[in-house]
Amino acid sequence: MFIEPMLLETAPGPFSHSQYIFEPKVDGHRLVFDQEAGRVRLFTRHHNDCTSRYPELVHPFENDITLDGEVACVDPSTGVSDFESVMMRLKTGKHDRIQRLTKTLPATFVIFDILRYRGKDLRSLPLVQRKEILSGIKLPSKAFGIMPFIESEGESLFAQIQRMKMEGIVGKRKDSRYVSQRSAAWQKVINWTYEEVYLTGYRKDEFGWLAAVPDLSGKLRPAGIIEFGTGPKDRKDFYIKSQRLETGEDKSFVYLKPEIRAEVKIRNWTKAGLLRDPVFTRFIIN
Repeated sequence: MFIEPMLLETAPGPFSHSQYIFEPKVDGHRLVFDQEAGRVRLFTRHHNDCTSRYPELVHPFENDITLDGEVACVDPSTGVSDFESVMMRLKTGKHDRIQRLTKTLPATFVIFDILRYRGKDLRSLPLVQRKEILSGIKLPSKAFGIMPFIESEGESLFAQIQRMKMEGIVGKRKDSRYVSQRSAAWQKVINWTYEEVYLTGYRKDEFGWLAAVPDLSGKLRPAGIIEFGTGPKDRKDFYIKSQRLETGEDKSFVYLKPEIRAEVKIRNWTKAGLLRDPVFTRFIIN
């Protein structure tokens, strides 16, 4: 049985609170693990069946169960989950390649909630009670783990996450019931990185600013497209400045002299050297 996941709201910043528990935010993708009549099925948050993608996770528990968590592929050199690796696993469809990847790029299911157990729906129980039940469950293999958490001290955990260069933290009310919608009872705090970029063009058909950064030789190289974080005034200011900087265009983009600089916040850099999820924060004035 698929259960629509409970989604996070975004907190303005790290916080501590006696009525919350705090967990590390794993940089993977959401997974609902469902076992009914001994049959295991895996679902993404959008109800896509991804059971065949993760054969190492198709291990039955002692009793039928529904679990919520995150699939992660951990970089052995850093001990930190690598988002691009787990996306590769999710998108790989060929059976023989999937089998190879279970050895070279194994997935781990990090469980943070239990929604159903032994035929009983647990969603109306307070979070701390669900956590207690989860802690007593025997895991079927080493590919499964239970998310650690601390009580109250969110700011302390966030400081550790920053030092480890992990994605962020999640704060959850101890008394929260599980609801299949976005809820302020669960809040995420992202560990953003701030970067300076040059704006070298814009998209024609929909909003998007081309970003570039200097390479090791000082020459600008493409770094992605900024789509979020701008307000009407930012877009108007950019449009006014860009009129005198146009150098050419093609079917998709208008190109500019690299004279406009901006600050963006990103989750991290991709392996291809692109900004991951860049969000505009401000223009940089010389």
